[in-house]
Amino acid sequence: FVLCVCFLTPQFKPILLGCADPRSEMASYRRVANSQKCVRAGGKHNDLEDVGRDVYHHTFFEMLGNWSFGDYFKVEACTMAWHLLTEVYGIPAERLYVSYFSGDAASGLPADEETRHIWLSLGVRPDHVLPFGMRDNFWEMGETGPCGPCTEIHYDHVGKRNAATLVNADSPDVVEIWNLVFMQEGDGGLRTLPQCSVDTGMGLERLLTVLQGQRSNYDTDLFTPLLSAIHQCSKAPAYRGRTGQADEGRVDMAYRVVADHVRTLCVCIADGVYPGMTGAELVLRRILRRAVRFSTEVLQAPEGALASLVPTVAHILGDAYPELHTETGRIMEIINVNEAQFLSSLKQGRRVIDRTLSKMDRDVVKFPGKRPPVIIHAAVAWSLHRNLGFPLDLVDLMLEERNLAVDKHGVEQLAAEHEKLHNQSDGVAEEKGLHTDLQSLAELQNRGVPHTDDSPKYSYSLQHDGTYAFSPCRASVLALYSNQSLVSEVTEGQRCGMVLDRTCFYAEQGGQTHDQGYFTKDGLQDVLFPVECVRLAGGYVVHEITAADTLRTGDQIQLHVDETQRLACMVKHTATHVLNFALRELLGSGVVQRGSHITADRLRFDFSSKASLDVSQLQEVEKMVQDIIQQNHVVHMQEVPLARANQIAGLRTVDEVYPDPVRVVSVGVPTSELLSNPSDQRTSVELCCGTHLLQTGGIRDLVIVSERQMVKGISRIVAVTGDDARQAREAGQVLLQEVESLTARIATNHTPLLATAQRLSKEVGLLTDAVESTPIPQWQRRELQTRLKALQRSTNTTIRKLEIKEAAVKAKELLSRHSNKAVLVDTLETDSISKVLLLLLLLLKMTPTVQVVMKTVNQLSEHAPDSLIMLFAHLQPSGRVLCACQVPKGQVAVSASEWALAVCGRLGGNAGGSATVAKGVGTATNTTDLLETVRWAEEFALNKRQHTTN
Repeated sequence: FVLCVCFLTPQFKPILLGCADPRSEMASYRRVANSQKCVRAGGKHNDLEDVGRDVYHHTFFEMLGNWSFGDYFKVEACTMAWHLLTEVYGIPAERLYVSYFSGDAASGLPADEETRHIWLSLGVRPDHVLPFGMRDNFWEMGETGPCGPCTEIHYDHVGKRNAATLVNADSPDVVEIWNLVFMQEGDGGLRTLPQCSVDTGMGLERLLTVLQGQRSNYDTDLFTPLLSAIHQCSKAPAYRGRTGQADEGRVDMAYRVVADHVRTLCVCIADGVYPGMTGAELVLRRILRRAVRFSTEVLQAPEGALASLVPTVAHILGDAYPELHTETGRIMEIINVNEAQFLSSLKQGRRVIDRTLSKMDRDVVKFPGKRPPVIIHAAVAWSLHRNLGFPLDLVDLMLEERNLAVDKHGVEQLAAEHEKLHNQSDGVAEEKGLHTDLQSLAELQNRGVPHTDDSPKYSYSLQHDGTYAFSPCRASVLALYSNQSLVSEVTEGQRCGMVLDRTCFYAEQGGQTHDQGYFTKDGLQDVLFPVECVRLAGGYVVHEITAADTLRTGDQIQLHVDETQRLACMVKHTATHVLNFALRELLGSGVVQRGSHITADRLRFDFSSKASLDVSQLQEVEKMVQDIIQQNHVVHMQEVPLARANQIAGLRTVDEVYPDPVRVVSVGVPTSELLSNPSDQRTSVELCCGTHLLQTGGIRDLVIVSERQMVKGISRIVAVTGDDARQAREAGQVLLQEVESLTARIATNHTPLLATAQRLSKEVGLLTDAVESTPIPQWQRRELQTRLKALQRSTNTTIRKLEIKEAAVKAKELLSRHSNKAVLVDTLETDSISKVLLLLLLLLKMTPTVQVVMKTVNQLSEHAPDSLIMLFAHLQPSGRVLCACQVPKGQVAVSASEWALAVCGRLGGNAGGSATVAKGVGTATNTTDLLETVRWAEEFALNKRQHTTN
């Protein structure tokens, strides 16, 4: 995974794909020069494991780039780069080497001889112009999309030699400083792009190393203050810049890892990317944990040292990125919390490994490797890695000390399966269509097909009776797209994308899902064409359908939006704006939207927050939203120039490219008034392209049914509206009554039977599950969970007391029958439990006597400490047999686990435990079988004792 792909492609991806909003400023870009934060830490462009080993790889770096979108190309790009390096920066030309694409016969791609001749014409020596293949000199955004040959400029730090053989050879002395990518093909070079583009990237850190006359990026003033700060907070010797075998104890590698990773953590957290469990957050989590390991284990720095470096990073980078200064406190807090969690996980993981090893039979399990080492099952290692964040290389190191190893092939399979499931759930394998086909989009533009007029999606009105009327929409079919090409006709059953001159369908964007509905064709009104998906593609709205009949370009159609689904989305979208406003009013302006998703069923809203909201805050947010709903404010929507919109006080925006003019959505205050009055009107106002209610009363009600921290610093709210909100409140009241009823029954049960106490405990558990899974107000869920936890503690305490009491009675009875016996084996009666109640408990998967059996064994052992004791309980009608045993510490005749395993194995079951205490289960169809097992168990133990004595 790459947080920001090299060369900053995501920023300008819409232009490269030909799908930039034609109304946005970006659509007019032809030449661009920029500098941007860039992180590479996984996937195709992955530098994570290289960081620290050498002196020039980083997870975070600042990328200097220049771009051409259909403007200049190879000659100008190479000329400008050479001029800047050799004449402006004064870098000696003899130290520079350039590479070009040598072609690839297997892919049918020719060598880039044009670029080779350009470099030669600029005066570059022929032996400094070097050919390389696909791996080094052909750049691809992904499996599909723009791609093309690239030419790299490398610098020789040594000089006065021919270093051609060291180019692209992972030499620390000859490193790439600039890459010029010529995007001229698409889909792996299979098709020519409609326009050629240039995308270049030069790492600031490597350039600075050259300009400051250093051999290592870490010796520049971007890093030296940070390395000094690391030395001050650790117990390691000062940084000496060593690598490889010369770096004894990997101390200097640890310096580089910590310095690099803390920079990455700072810039990502300041930008709202926090350590988590998926996507970019998971990558950052791994970076943080790698930094913690090197900091604590190699540099011997105390807990908290990593966070103490944040002010130094802010001092170095804060002038360019002022958010590092404003977010210093938050960054330090998040690093400290995650470090503490990881160190705790390390301890837990070590215990898991120790416990796993203690259970393994080294004579049975097969372990390949030297001498040969034992293999730890892949599931154990993967669970440690996935659930506890335990680095796999740390598992390797811990096991290597004991001549053990991990089943790496098995771990790789589990990782691949996890990635496959993750991709399926996230919809990574997005279906191809017109929205991804650059050639077809360019062809539409070349044909003069006008962009879709989608303004009719806003054409609706509020009637006197409170219902909404949606205006009819007629349209002409301008283009059809099927099987990766534009066609003039599709037939029944054929999937296609359809472009119209106008549409009332909302295409998915801004977090709001697309409209549903159908259309009919003139002359064929009885045949419905369902619309399956609606997408935006470079100013065109693409309706994806499966043709119900023949459809041709030029056909006239009548569009019918699913009004119920659209209205539900309008309700949720307006509610989202109101919720955003309420959160900022309650928690302060530090609340920043981090994402949203709006469907007909619910709304999801992600926002920055130091901690999860408490009960009172959840109640207050709902009350503020309710107030705005009851006031039935008018929702004002108006398109205004983007520059003017940005002047509105209190405006909420998210990090995306907006069209110009832009749509302003404000609640209660007209946009014109917001523009004329610069003071903050304390109302919800956002830039938004979504469809909204015309008055807030249409929301009717809102209930937050879920609120939790996704990662430290990011909370997610899920809310429902209207009838769903009413049902959630009603469900909450029902559960409240059940909790109160159960509380009363537990409180009045002063002298309970054990079975009664266990039944009440089970009811608490079932009610806890219902409270957890039922959509109810989140504030009420938290209150009920607190009450149920208290009830669970109370019932568990009662059960323990009753079990001990019952065990004491049964132990006394057994001692009277088996006084002074070396081996005591007997059964416990379950007659005191009625057959009806026992059947109920078994159906609830409860075993009412298992703890009594174990506690009775314990009490017998206290009174007969030198005896081997085993007890059975036969549960009817299931025939299940519970077994528990205990043997004196230090005796060698037989272990408790061995004894229980042998006996339960005879009953077709299994057992486990330690040398002194064990328990298990089996099955006996009748009393005779059980009594025979009792006799056999006693003989087994006696024979073991006799064998040991002899």
